[in-house]
Amino acid sequence: MVTKQIEQPSHVVTPHAPETRQRPRENEVDRAIDRIIEKGRPRLYRTWPQLLATALVAGVEVALGVLALLTVYQTTGSPLLAGVAFSIALIALLLGHAELFTEGFLVPIVVVAARQATWRRLARFWGGTLIGNLLGGWALMFVVITAFPGLHTTAVEMGGKFATAPLSPQNLCLAVLAGSAITLMTRMHNGTDNDMAKLTASAVTGFLIVGTGMHHSILDSLLIFGGIHAGADYGYLEWITWFSWALLGNIIGGVGITTALRLIRGYARIREWRQT
Repeated sequence: MVTKQIEQPSHVVTPHAPETRQRPRENEVDRAIDRIIEKGRPRLYRTWPQLLATALVAGVEVALGVLALLTVYQTTGSPLLAGVAFSIALIALLLGHAELFTEGFLVPIVVVAARQATWRRLARFWGGTLIGNLLGGWALMFVVITAFPGLHTTAVEMGGKFATAPLSPQNLCLAVLAGSAITLMTRMHNGTDNDMAKLTASAVTGFLIVGTGMHHSILDSLLIFGGIHAGADYGYLEWITWFSWALLGNIIGGVGITTALRLIRGYARIREWRQT
């Protein structure tokens, strides 16, 4: 669908225009907001096939990262090195422009806040992305576990850490941190045009989430799926219970902390978009 090109309001302070407001403006923040809206708006107007395809691909890419994670962890026993290995998934998501659910907090919400899309489109985007991520990841984890029987024990062990995790304040906070970290990565991606800086942000975030044992609703769901495919004692009831808790924490961290702070910081520019 061709989206309407929205012209920048003539009264906005830019690096090449005289200042017309009493309060000084942060041009970098304004440009970051513009970049988020201009790049994010088409994502909310994808057709259902386009939306599901990008989400399924993201699930596949995360599953390949999980394969790297399991292989390195089984070989070294180090969650820190496993985190480095998993970073390949976030790098693939960046380069392939696939759609990961937890990366879809900041950008779409800013687009909706700027009145460039509706809340209904946001709900559609989130629902399609979440379903696609889980289906794509579930399917490829079946392939991974079938192809690498030597990883069965490790998959059961690592998936069990999350499937049997209690619904405690500690684990909720670990999910809050994961949501905040992945959304901060998205914020950094949209704050620069430097590809190397974006790759570095992706690698560091993957290391941080896996290496410290944070609870990420999509990544760790794939670990649980791997364990289930490998014949673990836990099943989908344990998964959905853990998933609900982790998803809540991810949303609190990604939306309630990182995205909310960006909305506050960029409110002046967002308000100008709302008035166009």
